[in-house]
Amino acid sequence: MKTNRFLSRSVLALAALLSACGGGGDAQTTEQAAAVGSRMIGVNVMLNQAPTAAVLADIGRLGRVRDVIAPIQALTLQARASDLDAIRALPYVAAANPDAERKGAPVDTVVATDFSNGRSTWDQDAINVIDFGTTRTAAYDGTGVYVAVLDTGLLDSWRQYFPQERIAVEHARAFGGGGGEVGSVSSQPNKWEHDQDSHGTHVTSTILGYSLRGTPVGGTAPMATVIPVKVLNQNGSGWSSVVARGIVYVADLKFSGYLGASPVVINMSLGGSVLDAIEKAALDYAIGKGVIVVASAGNSGNAGMGFPGAYAPVISVAASGWIGEWAGGNRSWWNNRDVPDPTNVNDFYITDFSSREKAGQQLDVAAPGSWVVGPYQVNSGQTSYFFLGGTSMASPHVAGVAALMMQKNSSLTQGQVEAILKGSAIALPAGCRDVATPAGTSAHVCWDTDATGAGLVTADAALDATP
Repeated sequence: MKTNRFLSRSVLALAALLSACGGGGDAQTTEQAAAVGSRMIGVNVMLNQAPTAAVLADIGRLGRVRDVIAPIQALTLQARASDLDAIRALPYVAAANPDAERKGAPVDTVVATDFSNGRSTWDQDAINVIDFGTTRTAAYDGTGVYVAVLDTGLLDSWRQYFPQERIAVEHARAFGGGGGEVGSVSSQPNKWEHDQDSHGTHVTSTILGYSLRGTPVGGTAPMATVIPVKVLNQNGSGWSSVVARGIVYVADLKFSGYLGASPVVINMSLGGSVLDAIEKAALDYAIGKGVIVVASAGNSGNAGMGFPGAYAPVISVAASGWIGEWAGGNRSWWNNRDVPDPTNVNDFYITDFSSREKAGQQLDVAAPGSWVVGPYQVNSGQTSYFFLGGTSMASPHVAGVAALMMQKNSSLTQGQVEAILKGSAIALPAGCRDVATPAGTSAHVCWDTDATGAGLVTADAALDATP
């Protein structure tokens, strides 16, 4: 199975270029060091007090305040890299760090062309939401629950995939800027439904299901209401300052009563290599307001998990697969084969790209993230469907199951949802599987105990365990 090995090659190429240019180690000149220090960067700042006018004026001596997130006592600065230590030393600063990059791209894409009138998909069968055929087996459907999808937004053509009443257009938002741009985070009206990347549309399709050229395909929580919150740009990348703003926005929607008493789940199929201070504060704020937060573990394999998924309070999701994928070169396997009961763990595996748990990180559960079919466009305005692989595809399965749980018991807390999911998961011991590939070859895929968390999530077991 193809993974993101191009990333490591790019890093090596960049390292070689820096070395050739004299940009590393002791060879760096005083002039080069000064140039780096004078470079303007986005800095995310957590305060230990309210962002008063006096605080903003004082910190403004070291940079330009670009955004203030008052509910979590945070702000963003455009400042010189050389001033970062001085910013951290200010008595009212609890933490400060460069704005961290976030990405949500899948690791592979294969066009899906043969649909053979199927209404269920292997992944929904694997988590016991829809049995082989069209029979929905889950006792709940997400009615009354909001799922905020913090991602790239939706394609212009989203109404051709989703029922309009399932998308909360009145609450949909787009946030942009941050990091290496100018440091500011702005709200961009209506941009949420003009995505060019397709990532957020594919993620949403796992939760709601979608129209397959007029044929309905089932989702994990098809009657939930999705709030699209665009926090990644048209290339599927962005900054933690923007993600934090999106998280606080959703939390405030719930806290303010705009969503009534409805439960709210956040799905974040995105991540980066470090935990950002204001993103952490935003997550704590949202969880404190009763929002359930689910995130992808990352696509870095043995290099470790990404954040925010690796942050312990977040429910993190690894990517599992089914050994029946592509067997016999059948391109419609995804909807014309009955996936065996997932209690037979010999039929499942953990993908090689799925991030493993490292020291200081917490991996919770696994869900289908290998070759999941959904809407994905390569030509603007032209509907098309692709198989995607990535923990980005695994996370919305668990967010959807969490929505079903919250429909059954809206009083559940983040900790309770996580405990139920982990306690009801089917353990997947370390092992190896031979898995067919789209090219007709076979891949020998292995994983250890750091790759599975508590095991495979199934909706029926999670709901049975929900009081």
